[in-house]
Amino acid sequence: MNLISHLIQRRLKLSPPTTRDLAMERDLRIPMPDGVELLADRWAPRTGGEGLPTALIRTPYGRRGPFGTMLARPLAERGYQVLIQSVRGGFGSGGTFDPMRQERADGLATLDWLVKQPWSGDAIVLYGMSYLGHVQWAVADRLPPQVKAMVPQVTESALTLEFLRADGMSLETPFGWGALVGTQERRLAVLRQPARLKKTAQALWTLPLGRADVAAIGERSAYIQDILAHDADAPRWTGLDHRDRVAEVTVPVSSIAGWYDIFLPGQLRDFRVLQDAGRPARLTVGPWTHAEFTGVPFEEALEFGLAHARGEQPPPRPPVRLYVMGEEAWRDFASWPPEGYEPQRFHLHAGGVLAVEPPAASASDRYRYDPADPTPAVGGVRLVKGQCRVVKGREDVSSGSRKVGARGRGSA
Repeated sequence: MNLISHLIQRRLKLSPPTTRDLAMERDLRIPMPDGVELLADRWAPRTGGEGLPTALIRTPYGRRGPFGTMLARPLAERGYQVLIQSVRGGFGSGGTFDPMRQERADGLATLDWLVKQPWSGDAIVLYGMSYLGHVQWAVADRLPPQVKAMVPQVTESALTLEFLRADGMSLETPFGWGALVGTQERRLAVLRQPARLKKTAQALWTLPLGRADVAAIGERSAYIQDILAHDADAPRWTGLDHRDRVAEVTVPVSSIAGWYDIFLPGQLRDFRVLQDAGRPARLTVGPWTHAEFTGVPFEEALEFGLAHARGEQPPPRPPVRLYVMGEEAWRDFASWPPEGYEPQRFHLHAGGVLAVEPPAASASDRYRYDPADPTPAVGGVRLVKGQCRVVKGREDVSSGSRKVGARGRGSA
């Protein structure tokens, strides 16, 4: 295990651990109010682990294997004990997985169980990205006093609604995620992932779309069917929208976001709600997509989360830290949006040029579009990044490039 520990430390550029000698207690059974039991593993230093602050991670992706190890080990080696739980309906936990709908009741029941354990100290930090961050918002307004901080990453309080944006839905995103969670426990799922991704992409050509889930994973997906049948305002999503809970959060929150993450708009909204409500919160936005694994969240769990868990104040820094694209540097600000800066609208000119000034009358740029061979998406509202070069050579793409200089304060 020491080799794995060293590899994780090197890959994520983490600070040295305080111990590499860990013990894992497997398959702890956590009862839910309806009688269902959810399984969890506890990671802790082999000696001196009892009473340490607990990092609680609730995940639909499995609590073991590479994913669970990458989450739990770095924290358990650096001052935490870690409870990583498989949510309802997956990886041995009882019940049926109904994405995001059951996480409030199950999360509150898990916290109630956790604070009663003899090995649990008096401090808990909620930790995790994406779905693992959304489950934090699901319980954030009813936290027991033992919860001292939250560290949600690339996530927001109304997760699924970002798939159903008024400016257009990325069909690939909910289908891709639905296919992932629908097949991840099948035999050799990790090795078969490239084939699954290809099959899912091909399935999106299925008409009617209501049959595409069967084409992708061989069976119906209730989640994908919900996405197709209900828009963002439908009552079906009411229990998944936790935006009204954000202003009620009282524990310190450190939100970690990516400029290229699908959930960035919602995460910025959540932070601003906390900020306007006068809650203790800070925000970090880096040059990341949704699925990039970096060491920043782990270091934040140590610097910010562990400090609050110990009743200390983290090292001082301004509330907002942003990676400035183009400048390739980190800058700190007092608030979001930064004071004195406003959104800047750029206009498309002939030849693919972007400029602040509105375009004058000019000849049209033309290209031919074939509805039977639509232009593939390589960016925008997606969970993963793509390479622009796969579309730049197409006849139905008109492109240009021009460096756009900042024009003082107010440029973006």
